[in-house]
Amino acid sequence: MKKTNYNNVFREGNDYYTKSLIKPAKSVYGEKIIGEYREWVGKRSKLGAALHKNLRTFAFKKESTVLYLGASSGTTCSHLSDIVVNGMIFGVDLAPRIFYKFIELSKERKNLFPILADANHMEEYEFIPKCDVIFQDIAQKDQVRIFINNCEKFLKNDGIAYLSVKSRSIDVTKKPMHIFEAVKNKLKEKFIIIEERGLQPYEKDHELFVVKKKN
Repeated sequence: MKKTNYNNVFREGNDYYTKSLIKPAKSVYGEKIIGEYREWVGKRSKLGAALHKNLRTFAFKKESTVLYLGASSGTTCSHLSDIVVNGMIFGVDLAPRIFYKFIELSKERKNLFPILADANHMEEYEFIPKCDVIFQDIAQKDQVRIFINNCEKFLKNDGIAYLSVKSRSIDVTKKPMHIFEAVKNKLKEKFIIIEERGLQPYEKDHELFVVKKKN
C-alpha cells in the first residue's frame, strides 16, 4: 500500500484506499478490504471519483471540521471519517430511510455527527461551528443556490468547498456542458474557482467544482 499526495489516502495499483478508523477494518458498503485498508470505490463516491480523475485540491486534514450536505447513507463520509480522525464531520440529509445507515455508522465512528435536516433550511443546524471544508452532493434543481447559501453561512474565510453538480437534476433538456458553464458563472459571483473536474466515466453528466471565498 503506497502513500498518495492526498492526506491519509493510499493506493494499491489503480485503486484508492483509506486506513480504517475502526479496527479491525470492516466493509461499510461492500467495498474491498485489504488488511486495515478500505477501498474507496470511484463509482460509489463523487469524491472518490474525483481522486481517479486526478483531483489536485484535497482539503481534508486530520483535524478538519467538515459539513457534508447530502450525506445519504454515509458512503463518502465513512472514508472521510478515516481521514479526519481528530476532526468532526457533520452529515446533513433529508431522507430518513436512507440516512438511518449514516446514523448507525455514527454510533461507532465518533467523528460523524448525523443531522436529519433540509439543506434549504440552515436554521435547522445553525448550531454547528464554522467549517474548514464543505462538500455538497445534492441532486436538486436549486443545488447551486443551496451551496452558495451554506458556504456563506458556514464556511470559514480560508475554507475550501466542493460542489458536485448533476446536470440533469438542474435541467434535463439542456446539454450538460451548458449547465456546467452556467454553474461556473454563478459561482464566480461569490467565489474563486480553484479547480473543476468532470467525473465521467464514474458518474455520468457530473462535474465537481472546488471553490474558496473571495477576499
